[in-house]
Amino acid sequence: MTFLTGWGRTAPTPARLARPRSAEEVAELVRRAPGRGVAARGLGRSYGDAAQNSGGLVLDCTALTSWSLDESTGLVTAAAGVSLHDLMAALVPRGWFVPVTPGTRYVTVGGAVAADVHGKNHHAESSFGAHLRSLILVTADGGSRTLTPDSALFWATVGGMGLTGVITEAVFRCLPITTSRMRVDVERTRDLDHTLETMTATDDRYRYTVAWIDLLASGGRMGRSVLTRGDHADRDELPRGADPLAFAPASRLKAPPWAPNGLLNPVTVRAFNEAWYRRARPRTGLVQGIAPFFHPLDSVDGWNRVYGSNGFVQYQFVVPFGAEATLRRIVSRLSAEGVVSFLSVLKRFGPGTPGMLSFPVPGWTLALDIPAGRRGLAGLLREFDDWVAESGGRIYLAKDSRMPAETMAAMYPRLGEWRKVRDEVDPGGVFRSDLARRLGL
Repeated sequence: MTFLTGWGRTAPTPARLARPRSAEEVAELVRRAPGRGVAARGLGRSYGDAAQNSGGLVLDCTALTSWSLDESTGLVTAAAGVSLHDLMAALVPRGWFVPVTPGTRYVTVGGAVAADVHGKNHHAESSFGAHLRSLILVTADGGSRTLTPDSALFWATVGGMGLTGVITEAVFRCLPITTSRMRVDVERTRDLDHTLETMTATDDRYRYTVAWIDLLASGGRMGRSVLTRGDHADRDELPRGADPLAFAPASRLKAPPWAPNGLLNPVTVRAFNEAWYRRARPRTGLVQGIAPFFHPLDSVDGWNRVYGSNGFVQYQFVVPFGAEATLRRIVSRLSAEGVVSFLSVLKRFGPGTPGMLSFPVPGWTLALDIPAGRRGLAGLLREFDDWVAESGGRIYLAKDSRMPAETMAAMYPRLGEWRKVRDEVDPGGVFRSDLARRLGL
């Protein structure tokens, strides 16, 4: 048995780990599933327990790494274990970019589909599932099915957290680019209302937008933010002599193998927030690389260890447009309580995909990283859950580690439809995870 956790490093559970090297091996392992069932796992970047299966079998799919590109159409056919990092390293020098990337390159294609991941371009181009052309899914009987967007099982799988089967391959369309650089505008806002007003008025001018928000600021500065917005740069915007498609990002730093609990506290994070806000001088047309724009934390290998042995809780919610009062209420409470969140990111979502359990809906999404073990944290987040649910919002399953089943059921109105499709394809409950047990899925 191997003990596994999510990226938040909380609640480890034991499982038997297998590493199939082909879709055929995946199918054989599924056919021999133990009583506690099977869960698929990629690079372990789900923050909670989505890729854990206590007492059961976990399939490490990272050896499934074949892929190909149709240069004429931009269609990529990729095995589930290929990481977005490896795809970018190969595609960018050829003039292509993945359609959607979350805040880390170190997620697999299978994980991107299962979580229907979103990025800074959701307001303009939706989430990963919107760019998919087909999937291959190993189902509970060990058979392989090719799924397309006209199938209910396809949309139960996109955002379905791996609970309909094991994704072994995906076909999706990529974005043509002429350089590996980004053209970026940076702007500071004075408070939360100014942040929301500015993003509402200007986000449609940019393909990619995000706001870093200072949740420890209070009074008239509450919710002040740094807005970073941009698009892929053109060749004539690069310095003379620059290789336009050079792309070779690497981790420059290593987090220490251990860090004391409490290193991230109101004093240290408030000092960091002040420095970060002041350092972010307003800029227009700043040219920077893909890695620092999309994946700044990937430059620190093992950055999750800075939260100490207690780990951390990622809390990400979305509330619909028109429910800004709920967002303000949560930000105000976080500020008043002095809740530490080293990384606090605000984005605007556009239309979501038809994924039955997909997270994004049009509205505002806020993601928080909070050190685990904070006194009163569980009760505070339960209170936030209620506010989010009452406003018609929801919590992101790929980042959740503590939501109760009844809360999830209240937030996802298509849960019954998803269960019906899942039960048809997996009547014996072969595909299980700790998240599925906790949420009664």
